[in-house]
Amino acid sequence: MPNIVLSRIDERLVHGQVGVQWVGFVNANLVIVANDVVAKDEIQQNLMEMVVADGIGIRFWSLQKTIDTIHKAADRQKILLVCKNPSDFLTLVNGGIELSRINVGNMHFIQGKEQIHKTVSVDENDISAFKALQEKGIESYIQGVPTEKETDLYTLL
Repeated sequence: MPNIVLSRIDERLVHGQVGVQWVGFVNANLVIVANDVVAKDEIQQNLMEMVVADGIGIRFWSLQKTIDTIHKAADRQKILLVCKNPSDFLTLVNGGIELSRINVGNMHFIQGKEQIHKTVSVDENDISAFKALQEKGIESYIQGVPTEKETDLYTLL
């Protein structure tokens, strides 16, 4: 089983909060960005690579490659796994990746979404995915940065 030290939903994927604060807080040495679009976009990859400190590995994998490959990780790899939304994590879990908790950082407000927390807005697809994750026994909590208090996401749905 891979040593996933943090699973995080963040629409921005890797930026200062993830690449510096969270990586350091959970002592991760590998960031896996599981996203079908970014896996094919070298410009986005280059921008995200700039944020991660020297000595921290970063991989940009499609959801399927993540499912197929993450179990090969060595125990010494402390993985921060980041996706854009709960549906992507549901795909990973349904594909056999074991998770117990998901940190929810940023899910921006756009037309058709309801803001449930200062940094989290959801639509029906998000709610459905979160409920499916909850049914699988996976905790989801909102916490933008490590110094913030955790908020149980399910109490806000």
